[in-house]
Amino acid sequence: MSETDIDVENHSRLEHFPVTFFAVVMGLLGLTLALHAGRQAIVWAEPVSGVVFWVAVAVFAAIAAVYLAKILRYPGAVIDEWHHPVKLAFFPTISISLLLLATAMQSQYPEATRVVWWIGVVGQGILTVSVVTGWISHRSFEVGHLTPAWFIPAVGNVIVPVAGARMGYIEVSWLFFSVGMMFWGVLLTLVMNRLVFHDPIPARLFPTMVILIAPPSVAFIAYVGMNGVVDGFARVLIYSAYFFAVLVIAQVPRLVRLPFALSWWALSFPLAALTIASFLFARVEGSPPHQIIGLVVLSVLVVVVLGLILRTIKAITADEIFRPE
Repeated sequence: MSETDIDVENHSRLEHFPVTFFAVVMGLLGLTLALHAGRQAIVWAEPVSGVVFWVAVAVFAAIAAVYLAKILRYPGAVIDEWHHPVKLAFFPTISISLLLLATAMQSQYPEATRVVWWIGVVGQGILTVSVVTGWISHRSFEVGHLTPAWFIPAVGNVIVPVAGARMGYIEVSWLFFSVGMMFWGVLLTLVMNRLVFHDPIPARLFPTMVILIAPPSVAFIAYVGMNGVVDGFARVLIYSAYFFAVLVIAQVPRLVRLPFALSWWALSFPLAALTIASFLFARVEGSPPHQIIGLVVLSVLVVVVLGLILRTIKAITADEIFRPE
C-alpha cells in the first residue's frame, strides 16, 4: 500500500470516528468508581481502581483529541451524526464522561474537581436542551429509531448530584436530578411501548437494552447522596434497578449470539452503577445481602470490561469500526 493510500485510509477513519466511542470512557470510569465503592469488601479494589482511573483518563484524552480533530477536519460528518436519530443520544456521553471524571477525582483533587464538574454540568445542560430540542423539532422520528440509548441524556442529568451534593451544590444537584427523573419517566413509557408493540431492536443496538438498569441505579446513588438516608423512595429506585437487571439477564441468550459493535460498551456503565448502588445500600443500611449483590455484579463488571477491551482492540485492528453506516 502506498503512502497516499495510507493517508486516504487514515482520513477515512477520522471521518467515520463515531461519537459512541465516549461510551468506552463511561465504562472505564464506571469501573473505577465501582472498584472504589467495593474497597471495604475487596482489599485489592482500591489500588486497581487507581490504575483503571489513569487508564480511563488516557483513553478519554485520546478519544477527545481524535474527535476534536474530526470536528475541525470533517464538521459535516459531525453534523450528520448530530442529525442521526440514534447517535444524537450519544452526544451527552461527552459531558457525562466529564462528570464521572470529576466524581472519580474528587477525593484526591478537590479543587480541580470543581472545575471539571462545572464544565461537565454546563455541557450537560447545553446538550440536554439541544438533544431534547432535536427530538421535538420538525424532524420526523420513527418508532424504530427509539432505543434505550435515548436514556443517556436523562442519566447524565442524574449523575450531576453524585459529586455535586458532596461539594455543597445542593440546588444545582436537585435541578438536574429533577429534570433527569422527569425525562426518565417519559422515556421509560415510550421505550416500553416500543419494546412491546413494535419490531424488535436491531441486533447492532440490542446491547443498549442494558441501559435500562442505569437510570434507577444512578438515581438511587444521587438521591441517597443528597438526603443521606435510604428511605422508601430510595428503595423503589434500587429495587427497580434490580428488576431491570433480572430482565436483562433473561436476554443474555440472545446477547451472546450478537456480533460485536461499539454499542456493546452499553453493558459496562449500567453494571457499574448497579454495583455502586448495591455497595451504598449495604454501607448505609448494614445489609449483607446487598453487599453480596455488589460483589457479584462487580465480578461480572470486571469480566465484561476486560472482554470489551479485548474485543474493541480486535475490532479496531480488523477495521470493523471506522466504516460508514
